[in-house]
Amino acid sequence: MKKVLTLIGTALLAAAVLASCGGKKDDKVIKVAASSSPHAEILEQCVEPLKEQGYTLEIKIMDDYVIPNKSTESGDVDANYFQHQPYLDSFNKDNGTHLVSIAKIHYEPFGIYAGKTTSLDALPEGAKIAVPNDVTNEARALLLLQDKGILTLKEGAGLTATKEDIVENPGNYEIVEMEAALVPTVLGDVDIAVVNGNYALANNLKVSEALATEDAESEAAQTFANVLVVKEGNENLDKIVALKNALLSDNVKEFIDKTYDKAVVAIF
Repeated sequence: MKKVLTLIGTALLAAAVLASCGGKKDDKVIKVAASSSPHAEILEQCVEPLKEQGYTLEIKIMDDYVIPNKSTESGDVDANYFQHQPYLDSFNKDNGTHLVSIAKIHYEPFGIYAGKTTSLDALPEGAKIAVPNDVTNEARALLLLQDKGILTLKEGAGLTATKEDIVENPGNYEIVEMEAALVPTVLGDVDIAVVNGNYALANNLKVSEALATEDAESEAAQTFANVLVVKEGNENLDKIVALKNALLSDNVKEFIDKTYDKAVVAIF
């Protein structure tokens, strides 16, 4: 009987040791779900710096807005990088998940692009200005126009603003609402257009040539910055802290600045 108990004890001890070793090994692997561009490309810049600290960064490309969060909640991945805070808040509320953002990494700025008019100072009376018609994107467009002195919104309108919230329109400009994807296609028919960063890229519009773009300190840029997300309770794990620091490094900022021609802007 003593021999049997000894064997059982030895087996349990061996299992514990193996589990411990496996856990330590797993602590050195960082799995991150990310959209292919620019998120995965930005994460690639962290591979070598993390390797120097003894970590292996595994980037799981998921061009989907649901699976990355579900995988982070379940523990299949340690973190994700693809979304902004409003989307994360909505996802947590709708799905009962417990995810938190731990760092703002970048934003993709809205820009004002020239149509028939090539300068904001030259906008004629009654100029046509194309903007997206969905609530979030229209608000960002109107806030940018306000920042450039083109119009004034009702106090407190913020990120839910629509053209009904315009209280001052000194040039009697016509705000033309349409689907966000269509805005860059009508530049020949309007004086200026306010275009989402992703649609600008898709239509070969260079953000660096925009008449104006969102400032990094603007309400919209801060609100819609793309964030690094983990499951609540994991924020201070060593490997998560290492990942966050790698993303917030000068190396990553320099890569973003050199690679995306202002279509992607570091916000740290």
